Amino acid sequence: MNIILLGPPGAGKGTQASRLEAERGMIQLSTGDMLRAAVKAGTPIGLKAKAVMDAGELVSDDIVSGIIGDRLDELGPGTGVIFDGYPRTAPQAESLAQILAGRGRTLDHVIELAVDEDALVERITGRFTCATCGEGYHDVFKKPAQAGRCDKCGGSEFKRRPDDNEETVRTRMAEYRAKTAPILPIYEAQGIVSRVDGMADMADVAEAIGAILDGSSR
Repeated sequence: MNIILLGPPGAGKGTQASRLEAERGMIQLSTGDMLRAAVKAGTPIGLKAKAVMDAGELVSDDIVSGIIGDRLDELGPGTGVIFDGYPRTAPQAESLAQILAGRGRTLDHVIELAVDEDALVERITGRFTCATCGEGYHDVFKKPAQAGRCDKCGGSEFKRRPDDNEETVRTRMAEYRAKTAPILPIYEAQGIVSRVDGMADMADVAEAIGAILDGSSR
C-alpha cells in the first residue's frame, strides 16, 4: 500500500502517519528527513544534494527523486509507504509515478485531511508545551489539570513556538493551497483521492483513514 497524505501544517498528518506506522507497519517518507539523512550518510545522491545546498541553491526534483528511489530500494517491495511533503508540483507527481512504476509499485490512495481555516488557526495558535518534558497542551482543548503545572512531570515552565501565530498559520494555509492545487486534479482523474475531516477527533480521523485503506470508503 502506497499513499500520499495531504494537509496543511497542523492538520494532523504527522499524528496519523505515526499511527499507520505503528498499526500497519507502513513507513513515512518525509523528503526533508530523507534529504538530511542522505547528506549525513554521504551517499552519492546525498553528496550531490550537499553541494547544491552548500551553494545556497534549491535541491532539484531529480535529486529528490533519486533520494526517494534509494529509500524505496532499501525498504523492499513489501513495505507500504506514506509520502509526506512530496509531490508538491505536477512534474513531481509525474516523477513519483515513474519512480513507483520502476519498482513495481502503484499509488493506491491520496488522502487529504480537510480543515476549516479559522478552526485550524485556533488549534495551532493555542498550542504550548512543557519546557521540561515536552508534553503538549492547548489553551482551550487540553489545559493542565493544575494551572501552571505540567501533568506529566510537574514542571512549571512552558513554551510556545514563535511561528504558531495567526499570520504565519494563514500564510502556511495559502502556500498549501497553492502547492496542492496543481496535483489534486491529476489524482482525481485517476479516482484515487479521498477526503477526511481533519478537524474531527484524532481517533475518528484514524478510523476514517483506515476505512479508506481497507476499501470500505472512497
